[in-house]
Amino acid sequence: MFEDSMLESGGRIKTKSKYWMIATFSFNAAILATMILIPLLYPEALPKNSLMASISAPPPPPPPPPPPPPPTPVKVIPHVSEIDQGLHAPTKIPKDIKMIKEDAAPPPPSSGVAGMGMGTGTGAPGGVFGGMGLGTAAPVVVKAKPAGPARISGGVIAGNILVKTTPIYPPIAKAAHVGGTVVLHAIIAKDGSIQRLEAISGPDMLKGAALDAVRQWRYKPYLLNGDPTEVDTTITVNFNLNGG
Repeated sequence: MFEDSMLESGGRIKTKSKYWMIATFSFNAAILATMILIPLLYPEALPKNSLMASISAPPPPPPPPPPPPPPTPVKVIPHVSEIDQGLHAPTKIPKDIKMIKEDAAPPPPSSGVAGMGMGTGTGAPGGVFGGMGLGTAAPVVVKAKPAGPARISGGVIAGNILVKTTPIYPPIAKAAHVGGTVVLHAIIAKDGSIQRLEAISGPDMLKGAALDAVRQWRYKPYLLNGDPTEVDTTITVNFNLNGG
């Protein structure tokens, strides 16, 4: 009996589950069909925004930019000359016409006095009768003198030395074993004496001794165009430790 009751209850359960699934499927199908048919039967129920978006055409393209304005025409103003350069006949003849008289050209000066006898006609006015013409004297050219001292190299002016005093080697420089060459800038006067002197290079310990010695030097006057002239030059003094 227990097995029969189990089979009976199991058959009822299966029958009820089958009917329930059919009912549920039918209900869902009805809802789905309703959702599909409503938009087709009543299109006004759709949202206006989506409908307008699907129907409206795309916006027109923006208008092209306006063409640039035409250039302003340049007016060419013809230049009219106020000066009349043409020749025109007078409109009225004046009553009084003044005649312009040009002065007669003076006679050309005589180039000589007529000769007499065996003479020639090339004498000069105011000359002595019977004398001989010596012609015009040639002009004397005066050479300009230089405005300042003549720039002469030290090697050239060294040949004009008459008196050359040997410089005294400073003891402090000798003790410090300082030697070398001192270069002096000198202006030599017209009489050959040292007019201006300054040291431009060399060891400081030796410059004083070089200046003291060269101030006593004397030169033969330097002649330029036959005249004594001042000289701008350089003088070199050598200090040798071995030579004392």
